[in-house]
Amino acid sequence: MSVEAGQRRRLEPDARREQILSVAVRLFGERGYADVSTTDVARAAGVARGLVNHYFGTKKDLYLDVIRVMLTVPEVAIAGLPDGDLPTRIDAIVSWFLDVVSRHSRSWLAAITAGGMGGDADIDRVIAEAIDAAADSVLTAVGLTGSGPAQHAMARSYVGLAVSTAREWLQRGVLTRAQVHRLLAATLLTMVEQVFTDA
Repeated sequence: MSVEAGQRRRLEPDARREQILSVAVRLFGERGYADVSTTDVARAAGVARGLVNHYFGTKKDLYLDVIRVMLTVPEVAIAGLPDGDLPTRIDAIVSWFLDVVSRHSRSWLAAITAGGMGGDADIDRVIAEAIDAAADSVLTAVGLTGSGPAQHAMARSYVGLAVSTAREWLQRGVLTRAQVHRLLAATLLTMVEQVFTDA
C-alpha cells in the first residue's frame, strides 16, 4: 500500500484505489481534514487529481472513506482468527485491534474524533455505521452471530470501551499496551460468559 510520491506505475483499478486511499489515510492523519486537498493526495500518490475524483468524488467523500477504513474491522481479520477456545479468540481479536490502532495511531485518532468535523451529519452517520459494524464483528469473533438487539447494544458498548481505552494509551499515554490488552480481553470474556448469555 505504499507508493512514494512521484512514482507512477500501472496498477489495476482496485489496487490504484487502495493506494490512493492509503495515502489519504496517512495525510489526513498527519495534517487533518482542513489542511489536506485532493491535489495533495494525488501528488503524494503519484496520480492525476482527476483520478482521485474519479474513484472517490469530492474531498469529503474521500474523507468519509478514510474514516470507514480506519474504524471498520475487515472481514479478513475475523476470518483469520484462530480456531482455539474463546480466550484464545478474544486474545487474537484484541491483539489485532491494538496492532491496527498503534500502526495507524494518528490516522485512527483523527478518524475517531472526526478530524475536528464532529457534528457533520455525514461523518456522524459513517462513525455510527462503523460502530455498528464493529459490534457485529465482536459478536462474530466470539461466536454469537445472529444475536438480538440487546446483545448488539452491549457489543456497541464494548466497542465504545475499546475506543476510549485505546485513546488513553495512544493519546494520553496513561495506560500501557499490556494494560489495555488485559482490560479489553478480560472485559470481553466476562461479557460473553456472564452478560451476553442473559440478554
